[in-house]
Amino acid sequence: MMTQEALGTYLNDHLAGSVTAVEVLERAIESSEDSALGPFLSELLEAIEDDRDLLRHLLKRIGVAESPLKKAGAWLAEKVGRAKLRDSGNPAALGRLELLEMLATGIHGKLALWRSLEVAAPRHPELADLDFGGLQRRAKEQHDSVEVHRLAAAGEAL
Repeated sequence: MMTQEALGTYLNDHLAGSVTAVEVLERAIESSEDSALGPFLSELLEAIEDDRDLLRHLLKRIGVAESPLKKAGAWLAEKVGRAKLRDSGNPAALGRLELLEMLATGIHGKLALWRSLEVAAPRHPELADLDFGGLQRRAKEQHDSVEVHRLAAAGEAL
């Protein structure tokens, strides 16, 4: 049975992932302003910010503070990823592929989050009003749209 503490830890883990995704997307948008990918990334950023805000709301609702340590770790992970791309000499196409792959993986994790919370909801009244079907559909749509761009980047990079 998921306790409030376990639920808070789980939500904080996913919040850290969304913080990382927002950081990565903001950086990617700056470097993609003149490409066809830029508008797509901007739209995706808005959706991920909405999900991040929902996670923050859920943490408040269950009375668990955001973990500054996990958020700092997410920030650091984004910076390390940025250095890796810069220092490895990856061409732009490979960098796009790796960015989109990371986003696809994170969105798949978000889908798992919504499925897990749906299973836990009967024991957590704070989750009762969530539209799990809608949240899962949105995550699937996000994943599918990222996957289209990821496969195009793979064709270009590899």
